[in-house]
Order: sequence, then C-alpha cells, then structure tokens
Amino acid sequence: MIFFLIIFLIILSTTLGGLFAIKFKDKLHLILGFGAGAIFGVALFDLLPESIELTKNIYNISITALFIAIGFSIYMLLDRFLSSHKHCDEICNNDYHNDKLGVLSIILHSFLDGFGIGIAFKISPAVGWVVATAIMIHSFSDGINTVNMITKNKGDRKSAIKWLIIDALSPIIGIITAFLLFIPDYILGSILSIFVGLFLYLSTSSLIPESHHRHPKIWTTISTIIGILVIFLITYFSVNI
Repeated sequence: MIFFLIIFLIILSTTLGGLFAIKFKDKLHLILGFGAGAIFGVALFDLLPESIELTKNIYNISITALFIAIGFSIYMLLDRFLSSHKHCDEICNNDYHNDKLGVLSIILHSFLDGFGIGIAFKISPAVGWVVATAIMIHSFSDGINTVNMITKNKGDRKSAIKWLIIDALSPIIGIITAFLLFIPDYILGSILSIFVGLFLYLSTSSLIPESHHRHPKIWTTISTIIGILVIFLITYFSVNI
C-alpha cells in the first residue's frame, strides 16, 4: 500500500511539474530553489550518514568518497551526453540533442530515481520516506524539463504530455527492480554513496542553475537555504527524538 502511495505521489509530482511549466513558467524559480536545497540536504544529512554506518566495518571513508564521486560522474555523463539542454528560456539548435536521446535520458534518470527509493526502503522506512520526498521534488523539476524539452524544440502540447506520462511512469520499474534484487547491507551502503553523488549533482548542477536562470538570485538563494535547513531539521529530530 505504501508503494502505491509513493508511485501515485511521484506521478502526481511529475505531472504537476509539467503542467506548471505550461501554465506558470515564470513562477517556478522559488520552488526549484527550495528543491535544490532539499535534495542537497537529503544527500548530506540522511544518505551520507546511512551509507557510512552500513559500510564502516567493510571499508573506510575514502572509499565512500570514491563512490560519491562515481555517482556524481555517472549523472554528469548521462546529463551531458544523453540529455537535451535544460535551460528553460533557450532553444536548443544542436541536432545531437534530439528527441530520442532526450527521452532515453528521462527514462534512465527516472529509473534511477525509482531504484533509489526501493534501495532506501530496504534500509529502513525512515530513510525510504526521506529519499522518496527528495525524488518527488526532483520529479517536479523533471516534469518541467520534459515539457520544456519538447515545446522548445517545436513539439506540440500533445507530444509534451505524452513524454510527460512516460517520465512519470518510469520510476515504477526502478522500484520493482530494487525489490526483486537481494542486496547485502554493505552493498546497499555503497549504492547509497553513489546516490549521494547523484543528488549532489542534481542540486548543484541542475536545479540551482535552473532556478537562477533569468530570475532574482537573492530570493532563489534564500529558498535554497530554507530547503537545506528544512531537511536538516527533519533528519535531526527524527534521529534524536
């Protein structure tokens, strides 16, 4: 029942992001700024401590840092070589960034998101819900980017909605895959380290620049800081109460 709820919320978040991109394009920067801070906070205050705890008897912190760097690099490669440009107000004239590559990138990103949720719930419900919340925030941004990718490259609204549906459904496969696999705790910890890198990339290289694009930086910066503080408080009190 919990996973049906999570799947519904992810689909809803992605869809709302796409609809907001269509209807309220110039009102999104504060939400994206907050989301950037929240995802950054989840990476540092929740995923990283859990990863260290699960792997501390297997390898030292330097290996954890290596996995974080690997996760960051994986997402950077996917973003640079498979994804179409994500700037909301720019038209991409690069033929290499065509619709097929853009859709493949969306599917891969969303699959990883769902896989991360499944892995997190295998560790504990608390970790699972924190990660799922971060993914929902990312899904909102992903819905925005999906619509922008299609409409800015001369696609019509019908095509944008079609790809938005694909994007919204893709995490389900990732969640199912994670639950079908038996994964030892120390491997789960290593995977969490990789997702720390993924989330850091999403926050610093995707959401923050996107939230600042042609908008006042002071308010989006404040939103980002608020997002970080909210996640810190949530994780701090969940551990200490």
